[in-house]
Amino acid sequence: MVHDLDPGTGTVAANPAEVGAAHGSPRTGCCVEVGTRSMMAHARDGSATSVTDRPREPRGPARRGRGAAVSEVHLAGPDPSDGAVADLVGRLRAAGCVFAEDEARLLLDQATDPAGLAAMVDRRVAGVPLEHVLGWVEFAGLRLAVSDGVFVPRRRTELLARRAAAALRPGDVLVELCCGCGAVAAAVSHAVPGLRVHAVDIDPVAVRCARTNLPGADVAVGDLDRPLPANLRGRVDVLVANAPYVPSAEIARMPPEARDHEPRVALDGGADGLDVLRRVVAAAPGWLRPGGRLLFEAGDDQLPAAVRAVTAAGLDAVVLTDPDLDASGVQATRPG
Repeated sequence: MVHDLDPGTGTVAANPAEVGAAHGSPRTGCCVEVGTRSMMAHARDGSATSVTDRPREPRGPARRGRGAAVSEVHLAGPDPSDGAVADLVGRLRAAGCVFAEDEARLLLDQATDPAGLAAMVDRRVAGVPLEHVLGWVEFAGLRLAVSDGVFVPRRRTELLARRAAAALRPGDVLVELCCGCGAVAAAVSHAVPGLRVHAVDIDPVAVRCARTNLPGADVAVGDLDRPLPANLRGRVDVLVANAPYVPSAEIARMPPEARDHEPRVALDGGADGLDVLRRVVAAAPGWLRPGGRLLFEAGDDQLPAAVRAVTAAGLDAVVLTDPDLDASGVQATRPG
């Protein structure tokens, strides 16, 4: 069953309460990325400072690869008129870093000595994503470890975290597939303490990050649901998957920071971008309890096909959108 579009919100929802859960106030302290709005970033001492609005980017599956770089972070720091700082800003700007002053402050804040700063700047000038240079990413108010070669979670994925948190209570079972650094599970666990958390990713490097970010969780290396314990079948309250959904033909047109520095397995969703998501949807009914929910992200133009896959699997589909996050996805509920 597919629920009707709510004209007041642009979100398909089963009832008004679900719409309210999806469109509550955005949580501060999220990953700072190109194309996001009204964000916050955290200084090293934990204080939060505002980030100015950015123009919206085009919506669609290729946006998964956009906005990997931390940018436009207005932090207190050294005076840009200082000669050394000015030289650093100049190097970053010459390398194409649009928000060079803000990146310089983050690098200066992170570095522990001049040699370390020089190495970080060299990597950034070479095109390495700033999150990989820093070793962390801000997501939903949390500073999460992210290593070289690991997919950098985007702010739009907070939509999945919010919906998952709204559906869970302490003691419930949360599963994150294609977990990457474990960003969604970490955000949900922070919002709802006492969850039983399982996370899986096919990339061992990503799993190492996820284990750092998800202390106490069961984090495994493997293909989608295969590593999950058999005793979870029919008992999962929420299964969330930020699976790759960029069509293969679009990978070459992605920004170099994503295309060259994030694993293709975290980006490439096959011919129409939905190959991995179809596998997730097909497996979900066997893991969800009656009333349990599957949540996943997809591009606007992929939503009709994604909904068809959900209904074919015997699940009820709810299309999720959040213009403030530039996010869209699907909630699929097991009847019962």
